[in-house]
Amino acid sequence: MSRELLDAWKATLRRRRGDPAVIEAASGRVTTFGELEALAQAWRAVQSAAVGPLAGHTVVFALPNGAEWLQVFLGTLHAGAIAVPLDPGEPPAAQRTLAMAVRAGFLWDGAGLVALEGARRLRDPSLCLVKLTSGSTGRPRPLLFTDAQMLADSRQIRRTMALTGRDLNYAVIPLGHSYGLGNLTLPLLAHGVAMAVGSVPLPHVIAGDFARWRPTVLPAVPTIFRGLAESSVAAAALRSLRLAISAGAPLPPETAQAFARRFRRRIHSFYGSSETGGISYDRTGTATLAGRSVGRPLSGVRLRVSRGRLRVCSAAVFTHGNPRRAGALGWWSPPDLAEVAANGEVRLLGRRGAVVKIAGRRVNLGEIAARLRRLPGVRDVWVGVSEGTEGVLGAAVAADRPAADLRAALRADTAPWKVPKRWLLVPELPVNARGKTDTASLRRRLFA
Repeated sequence: MSRELLDAWKATLRRRRGDPAVIEAASGRVTTFGELEALAQAWRAVQSAAVGPLAGHTVVFALPNGAEWLQVFLGTLHAGAIAVPLDPGEPPAAQRTLAMAVRAGFLWDGAGLVALEGARRLRDPSLCLVKLTSGSTGRPRPLLFTDAQMLADSRQIRRTMALTGRDLNYAVIPLGHSYGLGNLTLPLLAHGVAMAVGSVPLPHVIAGDFARWRPTVLPAVPTIFRGLAESSVAAAALRSLRLAISAGAPLPPETAQAFARRFRRRIHSFYGSSETGGISYDRTGTATLAGRSVGRPLSGVRLRVSRGRLRVCSAAVFTHGNPRRAGALGWWSPPDLAEVAANGEVRLLGRRGAVVKIAGRRVNLGEIAARLRRLPGVRDVWVGVSEGTEGVLGAAVAADRPAADLRAALRADTAPWKVPKRWLLVPELPVNARGKTDTASLRRRLFA
């Protein structure tokens, strides 16, 4: 089995065995690095005795953030198996459906491992993780990652953001999401960056946790920062915070400005994808404050733009099942429209949408979204088309301007058939547990 990630973990244990690794902020329970290792080894021994050797098998689990999540993840690695973390909110039936869809070997049900039929064993000993992403199809697509790729992502993030063992991460995003893996899970295992686990992402709960535990780094999503900026939380509540990171969805500059006014801290935009890990980061926070870009490439990441889309190349990009290579490295093009300025800053121009036919004419949904985003006062946009033979174009817009104004401004340089017929104005686009735009909710509201 692959040993790179476990070797990095053992180096962390040598340095920090007796130090706190995971703090459950609500209960006050503290688990040291050494105790976490003991829990993981006990889990591996019990489960291997119950179901047999796990090497090469995939283990699916859905757990909330905390020591138990890390116990199962580490125990899986110690057993030579491949972890498949799901969102903690997935109900049991959905967990089993997802596990069967990717031909997983075992499903953790909270009490033990359940063997699954039709399992596929992965014999490459370098594999340690499977990320599940639906992409544009809505069906689960497994992305296989090696120890080296996960470690590369963590190192690129750590170096660029200057994370050290003296930092304390505040864990409120899911540990198993790509964002959480690169910014929380791997920094803890490979670099000894401890975490305080928040219970619920409410402003006053976060403020209370900061007052008690004094975290220094907050990786979060825009809705959390907006909630803090608009709350009555005192400015001094987050005084221990040295680094605020926003990812998962575009951060409106108005939110960054409001947060900076209240807490005297800048938010740093971070951009990445499941396939590539981290891509770019706003090191100073000035680009985020102005809504100018999502920063420059991470250390170790190379970018090019081809036909309006980024080409990302680094040691963190997945290569198993990915035919796109640059030597030994992988490369990938996320589905976002983007441009790279002369100073290296990455500006996102909207999502590359599907080309659909409306009244016999082709319409690129991503193009319409990008045009709307350029209008003054527009913070975020989602563009879709209704189902059925006579599709209707609709736009959900986070803006303070009336729909009539937006429609008129768009008509100034857009063909009539490309102007949405349905409009939904919201303070902000709804997001799911992963911080992604909740397109199902928007589609229901637009085309009900």
